[in-house]
Amino acid sequence: MPPVLHLTPQEVDTPEKRQKFRVAVVGCGRKGIFYSNAFADAGFNVICTDADASVVKKVAKGKTAFGMPEVEAKLKKHIANEKIDVTGELKKAVAQSDIIVVAITAKANDQKKNDFASLVNTCKQIGAALHQGTLVIYGGIAGLDFMEGTLKELLENTSGFKVGADFALAYSPLIDTSASPADLELWVAATDQTSLQAAVAILGTLSRHIREVGSLKTAEAAAIFTVARQDVATALTNELAVFCETASIDYFKVLDALDLNNPSFRPKIAQEENSEAYLLLEGAENLNAKLKIATLARQINEDMVKHAVNLTHEGLRSCGKTLRRGKVAVLGALNPPSDTGCFVKLLEQKGAKVTIYDPTAKKGTQDSEVVKTSLNEAIEGADCLVVLSAKEQFNHLNLKKLKALMKSPSAVVDLVGKFEPTQVDTEGFIYRGLGRGFEQK
Repeated sequence: MPPVLHLTPQEVDTPEKRQKFRVAVVGCGRKGIFYSNAFADAGFNVICTDADASVVKKVAKGKTAFGMPEVEAKLKKHIANEKIDVTGELKKAVAQSDIIVVAITAKANDQKKNDFASLVNTCKQIGAALHQGTLVIYGGIAGLDFMEGTLKELLENTSGFKVGADFALAYSPLIDTSASPADLELWVAATDQTSLQAAVAILGTLSRHIREVGSLKTAEAAAIFTVARQDVATALTNELAVFCETASIDYFKVLDALDLNNPSFRPKIAQEENSEAYLLLEGAENLNAKLKIATLARQINEDMVKHAVNLTHEGLRSCGKTLRRGKVAVLGALNPPSDTGCFVKLLEQKGAKVTIYDPTAKKGTQDSEVVKTSLNEAIEGADCLVVLSAKEQFNHLNLKKLKALMKSPSAVVDLVGKFEPTQVDTEGFIYRGLGRGFEQK
């Protein structure tokens, strides 16, 4: 395998030259699939690996947990063309690769603390299988001092190699996976100039916009500040949407009046969307510093799940029913489970009987009593239909047919702005919607 440590841009300036290099992408989540497709597009051979066997099995078939058709179509094409291989054998993938991209981030646990255990264990395995001349890029979101204080030390201790002399280590946080790689601005930072040059040469094959950042700590701060800024913007959006409900204003009509069609201006129930904000909050706590706005924003966004439950309760109450013993059908993906699962758990704690329609779920899934792959089966006999996902699969729902399958009276709770309220009302449903304030029956 050709060493990447002292690589020059001229050695990877054509797809034909890149075919000599293999990239191991660690983590088959949204960021991992983004990197896998991007490197395969550029001409590299890619191995995508994940610790979760069910994820590996799904991705190997060209399917993802987040169900984006265009992403999955590209993934299937690359797998069919043998540009992407999918495996659960992390050490083998690392040992066979010239470039390692770690595309996972520490998750916040139930106590809202960042749990690095899984990430640290993964990095130890990477270090144990690392060979000389390899480039390691951390593409997740790092907390303050993670790169030098944790990752560098882990890789050096487990591999017996030294960064800058035996292998390259760089940080390039991936925040926006919705943009085209070629148009994406990628920040790159490293502990040494050799690592930086190697990372810039490789990442320059993906994007035309590479920004070299002076230090790892600066890059770490830039990434978590960006996440915090997004979280604050989401909190303001959510707060204004809830205000509109109280003030009898349709938030979505306000967006139309302002010509604001960007998805960032739409309210969100997804409490995990910017959970990486905890990396900043925990860093501030460790320094005994207070970040009032960032802390409040995180709380507002997490409380949106409770607000969604309240809207569901209001919808059922308007039908003369209660959450207790009420049957609620939820349209939303079970995987990733954090948001749908949290919403469903809160409903069940209130005594509701919940079914989830997830068209991407495998038949005979872990909880077939709750998760349905048939829409009719999920909503039959339901008192309330909750739309929790804006996925394309839900764009052509026939409300008239749904009404015939549900109990009467019944409610529709739209948490993503999928339906026009008058459309739902015309079909005989009681309507409740996030951000939809108007005189409701």
